This record gives sequence, structure tokens and C-alpha cells, in this order.
Amino acid sequence: MVTVIKIKQGLDIPLTGAAQAVTKQTLPSPYYTVFPDDYPGFVPKVAVKQGDKVLAGTPVLFDKNRPEIKIVSPVSGEIAAVERGEKRKLERIVIQTAGENEYLKVSAGDLQSQTADTLKATLAEAGIFVLIRQRPYDIIANPKDTPRDIFISGFFSAPLAPDIDYVLKGQEADFQAGLDTLARLTAGNVYLGIRPSSQSEALKQAKNVQLVAFEGPHPAGNAGVQINHIRPVNKGEVVWTVSPQDVLVIGRFANRGIVDMTRLVALTGSEVTESARAYYTILPGASIEQLVTGNVTANRELRYISGHVLTGTQITSGGSLHAFDNQITVIPEGRETNEFIGWIMPGCSKFSVSRTYPAFLLRALSKKTYRMDARIQGGRRAMIMSNEWDKVFPMDILPEFLVRAILAQDIDKMENLGIYEVAPEDFALCEFVDTSKMELQRLVRTGLDWLYKEMN
Repeated sequence: MVTVIKIKQGLDIPLTGAAQAVTKQTLPSPYYTVFPDDYPGFVPKVAVKQGDKVLAGTPVLFDKNRPEIKIVSPVSGEIAAVERGEKRKLERIVIQTAGENEYLKVSAGDLQSQTADTLKATLAEAGIFVLIRQRPYDIIANPKDTPRDIFISGFFSAPLAPDIDYVLKGQEADFQAGLDTLARLTAGNVYLGIRPSSQSEALKQAKNVQLVAFEGPHPAGNAGVQINHIRPVNKGEVVWTVSPQDVLVIGRFANRGIVDMTRLVALTGSEVTESARAYYTILPGASIEQLVTGNVTANRELRYISGHVLTGTQITSGGSLHAFDNQITVIPEGRETNEFIGWIMPGCSKFSVSRTYPAFLLRALSKKTYRMDARIQGGRRAMIMSNEWDKVFPMDILPEFLVRAILAQDIDKMENLGIYEVAPEDFALCEFVDTSKMELQRLVRTGLDWLYKEMN
């Protein structure tokens, strides 16, 4: 019998523009981009130079501190640029495609017969190990560690997020192979979080895992929330997390011996034409220009986001899909909006998490969705202890006090208040409802990075 955990705190933001359960043909992207900053804790050293020919799966970066960990090219082609910013910080590697993908064959052997250490070395050599994150610190996992447990969230609860049941349909064998591989990396359990309503055979019939069902609003789909409710992380412990689409990558490698990072990405948002709101098969790093051209609202300033509206990365219409993102969102920028008496003006078209507008009644009585823009709706001000964060933060942690400890760089308080369990994404809803307009995710990321350097 599957354990069911009910999440009460949280918030589902009813945005307009969800993707239909349809997969459409994707035009090939001429360029793909690798962003080192997508991999927290990874200190990049370039393994290629401009003009080099690469296959899909060829290493392009490796970690200076852990050279066994590599980032590989998602496509075959030629290195078009190695771009650096201030103080020669590596910003991106751009790869020009060469038509049909050719994969670098990796001598994987039978993964299911390898020891845990050999298996970790094999995954690191193939460039797949960077898909595994660890708590504490929410960084790329260390192959030298043995995780207490591994956690996989089998659903996304964020606004307009892809439907994992649809994504996994027809890929059950690869998903199970990925789970079997991960199960060999820990002496503990592989926990798979699902929705009780899930109809996916890949999820409900999964083997070598412990199924746990979660009910409730976002962020119920966050791995951090699931870890906190199943088995929290204590000081000195390490757990790993993997996204379901990355489990598929591991499974394809186990079944076919190639690093195929193909994923289904949802094109979402109120400014995407209704007919284009669908799923597209693309690779991480692909330019989104082919997807959005002719498929978004014309003559309006738009915000393009790789990912969802709470944690995604702002990009341009010619930007690229970032490594761990499963959707592209397009919403109005909002700078041209002029409202009489601004936010004070009442109206049923305005979303509210409190009783500021009549929308709170509509939210309770109907499934109305809202066309929201990118404005922050107010000015930044001093931190206010108003209990608003706790209403959307379903973890046994005091978020306000933890953020204050991070700002003070008080290691003892950070540890006592649960810093080892959290990731920036866990504070995304707090940032959304915060009347002080604080950049909480950035603060938490800075705190985690600082603590990692201090403790290591």
C-alpha cells in the first residue's frame, strides 16, 4: 500500500497557457549552448577549443576539483565559440550542429552487474553524473560519496509544468532501467514521489523503489519538500535527487550505451498561441527561436523564460533551453501597462493570495486562470516578519529565521534551522508572496555556496 502524505501549505498559481497533451514536430536548432552555471558546485575547465569537432557525448568541460566529473555535448557538430565574461569567467560554449546526430559510443558494459563504485565511475565518464544533485548544498553530487537515499519526484507541481504521466508514456522501459541503475548507487532506498491520481504505468508499476504519494498544492512536487516529509537530512548525511527526465537519460544509457539527452519540453504561457501550446522533442541547449517564431503574441514586449515562472531563467527570443529545464514559458513583460490608481484598483482579473481583490472568491469557487505579467507589483523594502512565507512553505523549517541566519552568515543557526535540507527552489513561493520583494532564491543560493566553501 502506498503511503499518502497531504501537503497543506503551498499555493497553486492558476496561470493561463498550459500545454495540450500533444507532441508536435520540432524544427532543428542550428546552435546548442552549454551553460556551466547550470551546474552548481561545478568548477569548469574547458576540454575543447573553437573549431573542434565533437560527437554527442563528447566531453566539453570537466570539474577542476573533481576531474572525473564531465559535461558532454548534447549534439554532434563543431565548437563555434567558447565565450568568457568578466575576469575570464566561462559563460557558455556554443556548438554548431552538423545535421543528424552522431553519438559517441561509451563502453558501459552491463551496468546491473557493476559494483556501486564502478557504476559511478562509468556514469561520470559518460558525462551523466552531472544530472544527479545532492543535499546538502543543492550541488552536483560527488561520486566519492555514498548517498543515504535517493529521491525522485515523479510529478511537477509548478505553474504550467509538464505532465510527467504524458512525458513517460512509451518510455517505461528506459525509466525502469534508470531506476534500476540508481538503486545500485545507494545502500538505502530510492524514493519515488507520485500523485495519487497518476495513471502512469512507469510510475505506479515502478520496481526497486519505494512509492510515496503526495497530495496538495505546489511545492508538493519539489524534491526538498518530499525529502522533508519522508526522511529529513541531518548534518553529516548526504542524499541525492534526480529529475524524472534525467532518469530517462540514465535508462537510455543503460539500454543503448549512448548519452541521449532528448526530452519533451512544454511550450507554455499566456502569450503563446493556443495551437502552439504543446510538447516538443528537443535537446538541452537548443535555441528556442524555431519554437517561438510565429507562435507568440505580436507587437508586445514579452518575457521569455527557460523553465517556469517561479524559478526559470530569463532569456531572449533567440536564447537557449537551460540544462535542467522542462518547459519554456512566455508571459507579458508588463512595462507598457498603465492602470488607473495602480494596484488599488479592484477587479476580478487580478490574482490575489489574500483578500485584496475579489479574485480570492473566484479562486475558491471556479478554475479561473489569469494572464499575469513579469512586474513585481511594488518596491523593495525592509524584511517584514508577517508570517506570509509560512503559509506557502510546507517544510518543518522556519523560513524567515533561516534567511536571517544566512544574511548574518551564522553557521550554527543556519545548521540548526535546516540549511542542509533546502534548495533555492523551495523558497520560490515565499519570494512570490513576499511583500518586501526580496530575492530569496538568490540569497539562499549565495548562502549555500558560502557554507559549502566554509565547510569544505
